Amino acid sequence: MAGTRTTNLQTAAKQPPPIQPPQRSTVVQGAVQMRIKSSQSSGDRLSQSKSMVLQESDVPQKPISRHRRNQSQHNVLVAGGGADVFETLVELKGEHMNMAKISESGKKQRKNWTLMWSVLTSDQLLFYKERQETSQKPASKTDVVQLCGAVIEWTTEKSSRKNVFQITTNRGSEYLLQADNYSTASKWYDTIRKTIDSSTKADGGFSLRRSNSTECLPRHSSLPGYRSASPNAKQRNPVHRRSINMFSSSKLKHSTSDSADKNGVKNRLKKFITRRPSMKTLQEKGLIKDRVFGCHLSTLCEREGTTVPRFVQICLDAVDKRGLEVDGIYRVSGNLATIQKLRFIIDQEEDLDLDHSQWEDIHVVTGALKMFFRELPEPLFPFKFFQPFVEVIKIKESKHKVHAVKKLIQELPKPNQETMKLLFSHLHRVLAFSRKNLMSTQGIGIVFGPTLMWPELDAGNMAVNMVYQNQIVEFILIESRQIFNLDGK
Repeated sequence: MAGTRTTNLQTAAKQPPPIQPPQRSTVVQGAVQMRIKSSQSSGDRLSQSKSMVLQESDVPQKPISRHRRNQSQHNVLVAGGGADVFETLVELKGEHMNMAKISESGKKQRKNWTLMWSVLTSDQLLFYKERQETSQKPASKTDVVQLCGAVIEWTTEKSSRKNVFQITTNRGSEYLLQADNYSTASKWYDTIRKTIDSSTKADGGFSLRRSNSTECLPRHSSLPGYRSASPNAKQRNPVHRRSINMFSSSKLKHSTSDSADKNGVKNRLKKFITRRPSMKTLQEKGLIKDRVFGCHLSTLCEREGTTVPRFVQICLDAVDKRGLEVDGIYRVSGNLATIQKLRFIIDQEEDLDLDHSQWEDIHVVTGALKMFFRELPEPLFPFKFFQPFVEVIKIKESKHKVHAVKKLIQELPKPNQETMKLLFSHLHRVLAFSRKNLMSTQGIGIVFGPTLMWPELDAGNMAVNMVYQNQIVEFILIESRQIFNLDGK
């Protein structure tokens, strides 16, 4: 018996010590959990665990987490190269994190921060709306981030929040994660970065492609944020700064097809601008109509084939017909909205009947007539004649003054002469009914002085100019018979 025991002890000493397999192992590819029952004899245990023994040449040279909990509860079985390999990965249990999805496959989305229950696996980052227990099936997850081939980096430009880092998947989708506590954010950043590195190496170095393109981008080892451990770390290498811009949302969406579309739109716009018809062509085709208000007097008369604008003629006729005895004619203002309506009809060259009931207020007609003269690009008394008329009105002798004014008016363009003659002859008739309409020469001069003439540049004293304006109109009104030869009519 003693010899037998000695022989058994020697035999057991030569054999390798038995390896106790973990009570719970996870197979990554099939996600199958198996439990190996312990055998009664050391020989059985050896036969069951012999295929799982790690050879020194097969052990991957990767850093092993020193966290005891991770080593005891999160052992992962990876199958590769015909041998089953145990690999310990650093994984995080679920935790609440703020998440915002800002891009999907290169297409920018509206940033909306949401508090999500985040769970990190060996190759995915899962987001749940509610907290998930380990026993529950992941059926209510709202988003799954594939970490194989992804890129992670700290960012301070995508959000005003602190402790924000960005994950860009290999398909161009972008996620922002944030935690109020820096230690929590840093822990998730480091763990996700290690998971991305290990899952990418396990997949044979998955290449990152540009969105909507077959062009492969450089791996994240060339990115400045890959080795960065703090969101406040500064990028010193300008080449790295340019490479990081490749993964920003503003760059991912500018694909080759998008640039071609934009260039096409620009070319079409250039062709349209160069080929667009001129204003004269549009006017000849009737697409754009010339307006009456704001049009130069000579241009308007030339277009209408007259020496006096038709609108001035019909307004004066309407006032002669039913406004000479109205109290405060030309001095009382009409309803501005109705005046603008009348102006719109005239500008659209529609038929205008001032005898219609909507124009029964004669002050609307006189208001529109005064607006027409005020909006002329050059007043009825042209700019270059303003100062000569001022000098003439200073003449003391009446006969010389009348002769000088008459001579200046004869030098005016034909439309200005004829329109001025028609207007002052009308105002002379208004003055004849001064007892009923209570309009004196001074009152008419005050109304029409700044309406019919003004200097091109208000360099002088405005009050002095206004005095001269009123005096000139008042003098021409008083001497209108001699100046315009109304008696020889």
